[in-house]
Amino acid sequence: MTKHIPAIVAAICTLFCSCSPAAGTQETSATDTISALDYARTLGIGWNLGNQFDAYNDGVAGETAWGNPAVSQALFDSVAAAGFAHVRIPVTWLGHIGEAPDYTIDAAWLDRIAEVVGYAENAGLRAIINIHHDGADSRHWLDIKGAATDSVRAAEVSAQLAAVWTQIARRFADKGQFLIFEAANEIHDGGWGWGANRSDGGKQYATHNAWMQTFVDAVRATGGNNTTRFLGIPGYCTNPALTCEHLQLPADSVADRLLVAVHFYDPVSFAINGEKTEWGHTADTAAKETWGDEKNVTDIFDMLRKRFIDNGTPVYIGEFGCGNRDTERAEAFRRYYLEYVCRAAADRGIALTYWDNGNRGTGHEAFGLFDRTTGAFYSPAARAAAEAMTHGYNPGDTTTLQTIYDNAPFANQSNQQ
Repeated sequence: MTKHIPAIVAAICTLFCSCSPAAGTQETSATDTISALDYARTLGIGWNLGNQFDAYNDGVAGETAWGNPAVSQALFDSVAAAGFAHVRIPVTWLGHIGEAPDYTIDAAWLDRIAEVVGYAENAGLRAIINIHHDGADSRHWLDIKGAATDSVRAAEVSAQLAAVWTQIARRFADKGQFLIFEAANEIHDGGWGWGANRSDGGKQYATHNAWMQTFVDAVRATGGNNTTRFLGIPGYCTNPALTCEHLQLPADSVADRLLVAVHFYDPVSFAINGEKTEWGHTADTAAKETWGDEKNVTDIFDMLRKRFIDNGTPVYIGEFGCGNRDTERAEAFRRYYLEYVCRAAADRGIALTYWDNGNRGTGHEAFGLFDRTTGAFYSPAARAAAEAMTHGYNPGDTTTLQTIYDNAPFANQSNQQ
């Protein structure tokens, strides 16, 4: 999203126009003055370049490590043309960081990340980059389990975190406000929010909050556009409830530049695993989960709104989605879920980023929408899913969350297989 027009006009256009900006354009003063809440609205509905630069084998991250081909400008152009406003580019740095005390990042890896960020910029997309699987399950250097129980380990991790973010931030210090830095991904001890964090007297939460402060301080100290860059602050495990309860926003040298990041895949048996094929109030009870219907969506989003947005801090859902299905009936419920979640988020000013891992199959973790080489949709079903999301987030004047609900699959028909 970019603009070389006067700041007030640019802000209005960005907030209220659903069209994408011209490819390659770049915002300047407009996003220097826009509020964080309004900036989150410009993020709108986005797309994750998943299982690409976050992929790794044997402790070394690689662009094609998990089977996806190398990406091209064409992919990002197609994502923008499909109506997505931003891309999240998860990055794992494993195997590309040198020894202490400098922790020097491999120049070739950082240059390739910069090249792909350039693809997003050229396409007129906002972009988010982060530290991703380095903190996976406390199995690697970003080790919250160890840091929470050992002061020496805590100091080591903090030093490395500061060094890594300092280098990333310096590399992108001249980039405009289309680019967001996100501190980390799903930081947890291996228990996915149900581990020692529940019984250690708050040590992991305190460690996590300290890391967020380290991140902000490191980025701001690099100067340039990083002085005022918007920064993503994920909660513990990116769990919405744990984030609302335990996240303490870092102190910042500039006001109104922090966004809270969470993830949303409720219910997992439907959205991720594909064990359940239907969702919502019109679903066959034998094919749906016993919890997690429409009210769960609005309850969680309302919780996030009350905790953060109503207090001036925006929220974005860095990952959400629902895997591909193998029947048209199941696809109808998938589209309904995606549209409903997007509309519920939009109503509350919450941005979302769909998780696409390149898996074009069906069922468990099959989130693929776009061909990584050509940018084409994998299938008509993939196109329809994207349209459900973009329509849900940017609906016509007569579309409301209630009308989406009222038009759930088979709402006016016998709900039988």
